[in-house]
Amino acid sequence: MHILVVTIDIQPDRIADFLKAMRADAVGSVTREPGCLRFDIIQDEQKPSRIHLYEVYADKAAFDAHLKTPHFLTWQETVKDWFASPPVVCAGPNIFPPDSDWNRNWKA
Repeated sequence: MHILVVTIDIQPDRIADFLKAMRADAVGSVTREPGCLRFDIIQDEQKPSRIHLYEVYADKAAFDAHLKTPHFLTWQETVKDWFASPPVVCAGPNIFPPDSDWNRNWKA
């Protein structure tokens, strides 16, 4: 699997617009991309203009395909001027749980 954790700071007056556009991209991703396994949008409690994304793709190729989809390209064009600073993107392979057990709820 290929996982991204993204932190985005948005201009405070664009939060509602950004969340609407972000939701459209997330819904498009999980409903139209077989390789997109999860796409969470989290609004920071301490700083509401900070948005965190947690995206899980079957592999790097599935993520690369995501970058070419109409819903992503629309999102990218729509929000390009709303960032307060450049997004921070952390990406890499899954470590735990194993890919084969990824959807299982682990309990200690």
